[in-house]
Amino acid sequence: MKKHGILNSHISKILADLGHTDTIVIADVGLPIPKDVPKIDLALMIGVPSFQDVVNVIAEDMVIEKIIVAEELAANNKETSQYLNDRFKEIDKEEISHEQFKMITQHAKVIIRTGEAKPYANCILQSGVNFG
Repeated sequence: MKKHGILNSHISKILADLGHTDTIVIADVGLPIPKDVPKIDLALMIGVPSFQDVVNVIAEDMVIEKIIVAEELAANNKETSQYLNDRFKEIDKEEISHEQFKMITQHAKVIIRTGEAKPYANCILQSGVNFG
């Protein structure tokens, strides 16, 4: 049994397999999941687990060089927008339309579905390299 870190074996494997510029999506309960993208469904009930909880755990274990969010996030979900700005203040951030966001998810290695039920509480995390 692992002593610390991510215990979910599916998430742990995905993160270990990521290469430079690969992407994963952390999604709210409403984001459409493309049929050919694997989904890890963590949603237990509305709000559980929260988007922030899942992002925090993933960010502790993943080298992230870029975050992509829907431009609609800032106007429609200020709390999540502020959280992401604070959490990733040292990381390149790109804002695109929600329609573009949904198209890009088709190329993700995985979509991790949370129990979050707030508008546009989604992000795409692009893998960096840990060359020190």
